[in-house]
Amino acid sequence: MYDQTRAQQPAGQSRPPTERRTPGPEPLLPSAQREQVLQRLRHALNTFADTPRDALAEAESAYDEATAQLVSALAARRELLRAAWADQDTATVAESAEPADLTSQSDEHRNALRQYREITQRLLQL
Repeated sequence: MYDQTRAQQPAGQSRPPTERRTPGPEPLLPSAQREQVLQRLRHALNTFADTPRDALAEAESAYDEATAQLVSALAARRELLRAAWADQDTATVAESAEPADLTSQSDEHRNALRQYREITQRLLQL
């Protein structure tokens, strides 16, 4: 497919890293952590023919590590989401009764709900 922006760039100039990102949700684990687990899994797959039991133990360990990292990442994400809405003093907002304050709070709640929905749907697709 023809990419006009890319065609107009001088030869040898690459796109900035931000343009190379694929659209979609942010990964739950940083790439370094994902790569470390994947490297261990690849090692297990490559050594299976010579030492099947050791390879299975390595694969199980990689699985356990990935699971622990995901649980930790999800807990951190939950804390951030909860902090965005739970710590608001609703009494202060209700006392001021400023429409802008109520709209702002409603928008923050709506955004938090959307983020909860997205992460929950991602979990259910695993």
